[in-house]
Amino acid sequence: MKKLITNIVIVSGLVLTAQQFHAQKVVVNREVETTNDGKMLLGNQLKEQFLKAPYADWYVKEHDEYALDQKAIGELKKDKINSYSITVFMGTWCEDSHRDFPRLMKILEEVKYPDNKLTIIAVNRKKEAPGGEEGLYNIQKVPTIIVQKYGKEIGRIIEMPTSGYIERDLADILKKDDKSVIKEIFNK
Repeated sequence: MKKLITNIVIVSGLVLTAQQFHAQKVVVNREVETTNDGKMLLGNQLKEQFLKAPYADWYVKEHDEYALDQKAIGELKKDKINSYSITVFMGTWCEDSHRDFPRLMKILEEVKYPDNKLTIIAVNRKKEAPGGEEGLYNIQKVPTIIVQKYGKEIGRIIEMPTSGYIERDLADILKKDDKSVIKEIFNK
């Protein structure tokens, strides 16, 4: 009996140690100073971070001046974009990110997208994040907007929307998902 209790204590200690080892603390709003690019965001970010200098210089202007495609916004609401998760990889050094990231945020604000379903990951010029998330998603270009449902990727927008409008491309991704769900139901 004494040996059993000793073994339980040892195994419990090992399990706790393993859990502590694997539990990673996610650093949010990491900012670094670089020689070539000045201040740069890296890793997980909250959208409020982009309202601070120097990021606000490009973010606020693009956000405020962007004219939404209201038809596509209506489709996003109808297709329940709020039931999907969105992960966006962007670079604060990247001109395409300067254009499309603020536009995406304006779209998500318009559809009242929940902040807890949005993940923003800033990468360096090598398209690397401190946590290595870019490898999980095979990120080659930024910005990359990934739409997921139940942990499964439904579609992505890479570098720039094919239609010229992020909201139209997002609506197309949701339509394709609706068609695949209907196909799945009727094929059973």
